[in-house]
Amino acid sequence: MALALPLAPTLVSAPGKESPAGLTSDEAHRLSETFGPNSMPDTSSHPARNAIEKLWAPIPWMLEAAIVLELVLGKYVEAGIIAALLFFNAALGFFQEGRAQATLAALKKRLAMTASILRDGVWKNHPASDLVPGDIIKLSLGGVVAADVRLTEGNVLLDQSMLTGESIGTEAGPGFQTYAGALVRRGEAVGSVTATGTRTKFGRTAELIRGAHVVSTQQKAVLRVVRNLAMFNGGLIIILVSYALAHAMPWNEIVPLVLTAVLASIPVALPATFTLASALGARALAGEGVLTTRLSAVDEAASIDVLCADKTGTLTRNQLKVTAVQPMPGFDDARVLAWAALASSDGGQDPVDGAIRSAASEKVVSNAPKLLHFIPFDPATKMSEATAADPNLGTLRIIKGAFAVVSRLAAPSPIAPVAANELEAKGFRVLAVAAGPQAAMKLAGLIALSDPAREDSAALVRELKTLGVRTVMVTGDAPHRIARQAGARTCCAPVPDGTEF
Repeated sequence: MALALPLAPTLVSAPGKESPAGLTSDEAHRLSETFGPNSMPDTSSHPARNAIEKLWAPIPWMLEAAIVLELVLGKYVEAGIIAALLFFNAALGFFQEGRAQATLAALKKRLAMTASILRDGVWKNHPASDLVPGDIIKLSLGGVVAADVRLTEGNVLLDQSMLTGESIGTEAGPGFQTYAGALVRRGEAVGSVTATGTRTKFGRTAELIRGAHVVSTQQKAVLRVVRNLAMFNGGLIIILVSYALAHAMPWNEIVPLVLTAVLASIPVALPATFTLASALGARALAGEGVLTTRLSAVDEAASIDVLCADKTGTLTRNQLKVTAVQPMPGFDDARVLAWAALASSDGGQDPVDGAIRSAASEKVVSNAPKLLHFIPFDPATKMSEATAADPNLGTLRIIKGAFAVVSRLAAPSPIAPVAANELEAKGFRVLAVAAGPQAAMKLAGLIALSDPAREDSAALVRELKTLGVRTVMVTGDAPHRIARQAGARTCCAPVPDGTEF
């Protein structure tokens, strides 16, 4: 199983004029003709070509050769039977793959994206395929970035896990380069499109994968069987011809004998058997919710011996969760989480704030403080802030954010830096919470967040082991912790950039 890593994108400088009014419709049309639509090229071929391709490959060639030999020998019934097997083999693969492609086309149509584009000085929603380099677009909460974009205004929190594999969002402001496929988790921003279609970072990766072609395991198996039979029959043919010549047999008797021996080296029913088995396997997989676009993929999956698995969203949930709370002396877990929840946005899509509020809801706090005022997270200050009324402590200022920032605003704590370093060394994202009067802020505690392993990851890894498949986790952060959560050991000699289970 091959893993294609994203390459550095080629940024395209738009010849159109960037202005507050954006591109004009004429400029956009001219650039569209130059750069093409903002979409991946349709790689599906015409149905007639697909049908012909089913008859033009190493396996069909063997059946076609067998038909020719049978016709030479005058065995027309046998030739007809082999021809029927040939067309059955082609038709089965054609119709099975055609149904899968039709399903994929319907899904793509339903998932077609739109983008808010500034054209002729007016913001309008257009299909994402209309984007061209130089367009001014707006990135809004919950939207998907439809092309490679350099931000010019605003601040957003981007989920780029589809590209980078990291579940923790990335704060982005003016000058930040983001890429097609990123999801906007918070905020709103305006940016200029720098690359579209296959020129985007995602597009170049997809092109590398699309251009990778190898001979299927099924073809290799059939050709290996034919090779071995041909070698064995070749020896027999030499013996038969030598015997016939030694007994002065006429050539009109020797040639049919040789052709029959050659025909015996072609397993005419084997390709149809392979295709039928793959079709039944694809149907069984469809019942499990797996869409098989090529019949050979069933056999390829069965032949895997090393599986390279992404961590984020594959072995993990791609969802942040509070893993540990480290309260400072004089505070407890529940109070730290309650204060952190007050300094977190309610109802937004910020994964950090959502994780903290979820954890706080599971803790019971007596005389919980009431929120008076909330200041959302600011990427410039790297913290959010709340003002709350506490029945015991009066009016409190609560801040939540990066440890380096919060620790400078609160009274020094000798144990906090050590605890923060220990949590960060384990691969956690560490936030600090401080509370108190404006002039006497105290560090209340640390909150460690992580993307935990999925509940079924351990069972899956164990099952793969029983099937003889060695799993390698490809990640850039916290490999040993996730490996333990998945119920697998970390190999003492991991492969480069991977952790072996």
